[in-house]
Amino acid sequence: MIYDLQKASMWKRISAFLFDLILLSIVSVLFAWALSKALGYDRYQTALQDRRTYFGQEYGVNLEMPLSEYDQLTEEENKLLETAYDALSADPAAVKAYGMIVQLTILITSFSLLLGYLVMEFFIPMRQGNGMTLGKRIFGLGVMQTDGVKITNVLLFVRAILGKYAIETMIPAFIVMMLFWGSIGIVGLIVLGLILIVEAAVMISTPTNSLIHDLLANTVVVDYASQMIFETREDMIHYKEKIHAEMAAKQEY
Repeated sequence: MIYDLQKASMWKRISAFLFDLILLSIVSVLFAWALSKALGYDRYQTALQDRRTYFGQEYGVNLEMPLSEYDQLTEEENKLLETAYDALSADPAAVKAYGMIVQLTILITSFSLLLGYLVMEFFIPMRQGNGMTLGKRIFGLGVMQTDGVKITNVLLFVRAILGKYAIETMIPAFIVMMLFWGSIGIVGLIVLGLILIVEAAVMISTPTNSLIHDLLANTVVVDYASQMIFETREDMIHYKEKIHAEMAAKQEY
């Protein structure tokens, strides 16, 4: 065991990240499926589809046509299609179903990811100790405070939920959803690009190659096999005093 910082190699961190990302995705999708069933998401999807089918038949147009087919419409068919969409947009049942789909999508996405992060990035590392996710366990990595002290549960929560979930995941996720619904345009893509640039700049510029979640929690990812991690700050201070005393004793006066 070595007291000096033993930074984890980049390839190990990337490998552990990809492994954890796959597990997090699986767990979050399972939570999303359970939430969608509990909240009746499919019911609103079916209701909206029924209204689309109704107005499509009413005006003799296909509201599900691909873009390639849309480009080939005549002027008269275009007017019919616009009229059908206007009627659909004014239909109370369709508006309600669409509104519920949007609200439930945000709710299900937010809570399924939150539950996924709580399980995979908080409870499992808390159980295993030293901030170890399953990926970090496999690739021999650990997480500690920057002064060499063991990460606390509070800091683990800050790192996983405030850092990884709230800032690094949900902000981009909300932007992607707004882009999908057409709520924002090029501005959303610019913000996404800026987030990626800031994250990369933080990692490159910090001596420990930390990301935002590590800066928030004042933690660092280390090679667990070679890194000395102290249980408490008092243990760390006592060890430093001991080393200092040993070095002073060896000096000639």
